[in-house]
Amino acid sequence: MRNARRIVVKVGSSLVTNEGRGLDQVAIGEWCRQLSTLVREGREVIMVSSGAIAEGMKRLGWSSRPHEIHELQAAAAVGQMGLAQMYETRLREHGLGSAQVLLTHADLADRERYLNARSTLLTLLKLGVVPVINENDTVVNDEIKFGDNDTLGALVANLVEADALIILTDQKGLYTADPRKDPAAQFVHEAQAGDPKLEAMAGGAGSSLGKGGMITKILAAKRAAGSGASTAIAWGREPDALLRLARGEAIGTLLVAQTQKNQARKQWMADHLQLRGAVVIDAGAAHKLLEEGKSLLPIGMTAVEGEFSRGDVIAVRDEHGAEIARGLANYASSEARLLCRKPSGEFERLLGYTAEPEMLHRDNLVLSR
Repeated sequence: MRNARRIVVKVGSSLVTNEGRGLDQVAIGEWCRQLSTLVREGREVIMVSSGAIAEGMKRLGWSSRPHEIHELQAAAAVGQMGLAQMYETRLREHGLGSAQVLLTHADLADRERYLNARSTLLTLLKLGVVPVINENDTVVNDEIKFGDNDTLGALVANLVEADALIILTDQKGLYTADPRKDPAAQFVHEAQAGDPKLEAMAGGAGSSLGKGGMITKILAAKRAAGSGASTAIAWGREPDALLRLARGEAIGTLLVAQTQKNQARKQWMADHLQLRGAVVIDAGAAHKLLEEGKSLLPIGMTAVEGEFSRGDVIAVRDEHGAEIARGLANYASSEARLLCRKPSGEFERLLGYTAEPEMLHRDNLVLSR
């Protein structure tokens, strides 16, 4: 965690709402203080926070979590107001702005919406704003729910290519068995993310407020490791837990990703078989890609092949037709044809808007040779 520059922090409902008694102002204030310190150190942080439904239940006077999806959605709508306001207030106390971002599984399953969400989050980080993310419980149904914010935290880590995922929970970390039932259970300080033995160790949900449990955290760590992010699971009320983890202190359970971040992402693109199309580029643009590690700008494109949408994986071909790279398209094929040989200053005139100055950003591009 010591070298992690971009960190996703996930906190659960029981912590955020003090076991359902209402938003814990002191705890949220402490996390926001630590986040502000990390930002001053040059880190980028994203908060994935549960608590909207639990806070909504309190405000509505409900003592138990409802089963009807529309009642859950109503509770989320009520609770989200207080949750967003609390983070905004506490972060402002430390000179930081915040942004509320609500996501559904469909947002990340659709490649175009995936890229849109990614671009928004990266822009917020560039502006020094802390995104506070929650599942959009007011519109989801059983088919598209993440099901728990541990999974959402991992998906966000994948989305922004985070270096680390920190899951703050009401437990110290992972044990070899449930310590509440087995006095011989041993604490797991460090393990490899994705190790099948970890899933056997993890128990079920421990709280009536949230849907998660240790098993969802283990699976989240496995998912985050797919893009090269290691995961720490730690007690949310441990003093300065975020700061100590970010500085390399061994608290909680560390689940280490075996694949480096860039290697994992580029391997995914290199192995992507469903190429939707291609762009042909001139010798100057090819040199920029191959020799200088630059992004591909539309001004270097001479032709567009096939039909593809924003977010599709496409090939990059040189003047001789040889594939030299592939990556995620920032513009659809119909738009790309209009942008060939055009500088970024003309994008808005041609399209009516500007998404990104690049056709393929170097972070979303892998060389084929």
